[in-house]
Amino acid sequence: MTVQDAVAVQALAARLSPGFTLGVASAAFQIEGSLAAGGRGPSGWDAFAEKPGNILHGHSPAVACDHYNRAAEDVGLMRELGIDSYRFSISWPRIQPEGTGRFNAAGLDFYDRLIDRLLAAGISPMATLYHWDTPLPLEHRGGWMSRSTAERFAEYCATAARRFGDRVAQWVTLNEPASVTLNGYALGVHAPGRGLLFDALPSVHHQLLGHGLAVQALRAAGVRGAVGVTNLHAPVRPASGSLADRLLAGMFDLVLNRLYADPILLGRFPRPPLIARPWFRSLGRITDADLATIHQPLDFYGLNYYYPVKVAAGRRVDSPTGKTEAMLKVPFHFAAFPEYELTGFGWPVAPDHLGILLRELKDRYGESLPPLYITESGASFPEPDHVTGPIPDAGRISYLAAHLGQAVEATSPGGIAHDVDLLGYYVWTLMDNFEWAAGYSQRFGLVHVDFTTLQRTPKDSYYWYQALARARKRRRT
Repeated sequence: MTVQDAVAVQALAARLSPGFTLGVASAAFQIEGSLAAGGRGPSGWDAFAEKPGNILHGHSPAVACDHYNRAAEDVGLMRELGIDSYRFSISWPRIQPEGTGRFNAAGLDFYDRLIDRLLAAGISPMATLYHWDTPLPLEHRGGWMSRSTAERFAEYCATAARRFGDRVAQWVTLNEPASVTLNGYALGVHAPGRGLLFDALPSVHHQLLGHGLAVQALRAAGVRGAVGVTNLHAPVRPASGSLADRLLAGMFDLVLNRLYADPILLGRFPRPPLIARPWFRSLGRITDADLATIHQPLDFYGLNYYYPVKVAAGRRVDSPTGKTEAMLKVPFHFAAFPEYELTGFGWPVAPDHLGILLRELKDRYGESLPPLYITESGASFPEPDHVTGPIPDAGRISYLAAHLGQAVEATSPGGIAHDVDLLGYYVWTLMDNFEWAAGYSQRFGLVHVDFTTLQRTPKDSYYWYQALARARKRRRT
């Protein structure tokens, strides 16, 4: 690290409040591997990945990072990194293979060991209860299109709460329900690959109901940790001032940003514009009882931010996560931001929009907005599959410094979102992993993984984040 970089790290550390959390995040399906080991049952993602053409280059998640067998090594990497907290997910089919009925002792024991290792390393556990890996038997019965999945989810959450509730510091019920509906049920580019478009909207209702039931189950079990939820959010802008672009951007803003947060935080679904109401017909009428269940008091709200979205009228096959013919059935597409550099995924690097997003959330929800964690923020960049030494990834360092800096600046006195209570920032992700439909082609990690040998090699960004964590801890003492 150059002297200039070290000075910049010290300056950024000085802007972090003493209680601000620095963490990293991961997801079970993307790192654990070991489908057969320890009694894990198959998930909808396992079935999706087996179908030719669904995963880029035919990559398989069967091994992934082999975290199931290398958790001790990975916790060691986090201990050396110096983070405050690790956000991981519990694999539902690992601890309840059928999604109902019996629980798997080996799976429960795995997470017991992981949590205890984290605590022994001085790392606070943040557990996500659902990060997209629906048990396959439930997916065969309709998945989140079925109300019963929400009920089964609550039963699983109750068991996790009873087993781990004495040690987990924060609980996240769902990760990105918007992505599950949009990519999995509406566009079909993710599991379960349904391609239902607006007919996928019952999956919104049932995920939100599952969230509310999970919060109730956690509270009933008397968990010691804080309880929240995480969703993907992005500022949505029209590509032009035309009426069509503005109307369609408003509609997509509702689908991405309001369809989930409004019921959770305000206890009501947003009312779509008159012209768009036929598209939302499949959502049906939500009962007051369900809305009351969804609208549970929360200790925090998790925000995943990657990039802003620009919407334009007209049909194209492109979506931010891949090409799909389903996009030709909707009257809009996603336009580019030519003023911004792009990540390896082709996403715009736009840290200024993070501050704008925080302002929009506070304006929309006011006192109903709980304290926030940025539960995911990161970027993929092209990197070699095999390495023999340190990996320079200046683009990732620049991305993280700019986004964390923007979040802190925006929420500081005088900042654009000064009245937002921001509690922490979690980098996506600890190590390169199975990036869903993109397979192993997109590397987001602070740690490089050779997917042939499974060798872990810290990148320059790992040492940058380590220096930031150490500088902030010195200021605490």
